[in-house]
Amino acid sequence: MKRSGYSDLPLHGGRVPAWLADRMAHLGGAIIESVVYEFGKDEVLRRMADPFWFQSLGCVMGMDWHSSGITTSVIGALKKGLKSRSGDLGIYVCGGRGKHSRKTPEELLELSDRLSLDGTALVKASKLTAKVDNTAIQDGFQLYLHAFLVTDEGKWTVVQQGMNNASGYARRYHWHGPGLTSFIEEPHAAVCGLNQGLILNLTHHDAFNTRNQVLELGKEHPSRLLPEIKKLHLPRHHDVRLTDFDLKRLGSVVALAHEQGPSGFEDLLMIPGLGPRTLQSLTLVSEVIYGTPSRFRDPARYAFAHGGKDGHPFPVPLKVYDESIRILDQAVQKAKIGHSDKLKALKQLHDRSREIEKNFQPAPENYASFIQEEWDNKNRFGGRTVMDKADKESTPPNTQLRLF
Repeated sequence: MKRSGYSDLPLHGGRVPAWLADRMAHLGGAIIESVVYEFGKDEVLRRMADPFWFQSLGCVMGMDWHSSGITTSVIGALKKGLKSRSGDLGIYVCGGRGKHSRKTPEELLELSDRLSLDGTALVKASKLTAKVDNTAIQDGFQLYLHAFLVTDEGKWTVVQQGMNNASGYARRYHWHGPGLTSFIEEPHAAVCGLNQGLILNLTHHDAFNTRNQVLELGKEHPSRLLPEIKKLHLPRHHDVRLTDFDLKRLGSVVALAHEQGPSGFEDLLMIPGLGPRTLQSLTLVSEVIYGTPSRFRDPARYAFAHGGKDGHPFPVPLKVYDESIRILDQAVQKAKIGHSDKLKALKQLHDRSREIEKNFQPAPENYASFIQEEWDNKNRFGGRTVMDKADKESTPPNTQLRLF
């Protein structure tokens, strides 16, 4: 087993407002339940160990597309959103940020007693992954978040994040437990990232003697970078620019949402009130559920489902967000009792979007008008940012989005 990847994220302050946090918990829980229903709980662990999928999940849930806060908010949302579903799904979230991370061993032991798991082994895995990324790999990032996802079969994934105040970045580390053979002998595919000075890597195979001769610790740092590790480094700029995502992929999503009478989605289209804007969001949500790993190389694109709390790329459209939650949750619940038509229709959204993408020619000059139209429709869609007053209301314009 190797550490599956890492992400470098600009440090951002602020808190997630309640109006977004509650929705993130509900949508995140529904997305994870959909993945379990379609692919099994082991697939959830695999995806959570992928830094690109994790980032895409956070974006589609309405968090700022590239900030360090996406890690804390996604973990918090999933822990809350899965709390009532964990017994049925067989997947649990332990730990979290700050004081919650220090409670991870206690939570794992309590959970192990209930599920008859090897609590001692799970606690050891939790502590060792933290020690490796905080001590054995001295790259300037001090851990402040540790989340341990575990199934009722004892399989696990770890997501943890460290902070480097000097560089203004946070770094998120991902571990995937199945197949682990050693925590201290090459557990990572690589230790790499932006050059921020010397890195001390005591897990490298060349450090075998060093681990046994503590006085020699200071002489070692990585001499080899391997390309297999999934690494994601996000820029400092807060706005979403054309260079941050694949415009052809985004354009095909918008085009699909505004097709005249798209075929194959009758079960979705018959839902009262479902319009092009909600269909656009659902298409991006469906890709998070059904997309293959290569689809998540531009996580910023998923911010066009439900915007971002700071208004980038546009305000969070609460009315659209609530419809996405309602439709996805309804589809999952119906699938659980044998009526999977709506869930199949969601998958068809993803398939149809990929078909359109093959021959789609985007118009980059329309990007600015796309963003402006979202802002013009802010009130119509119930758009909110953290800068808004809670009681701000006005009559929305009656316009439709026709973008690409």
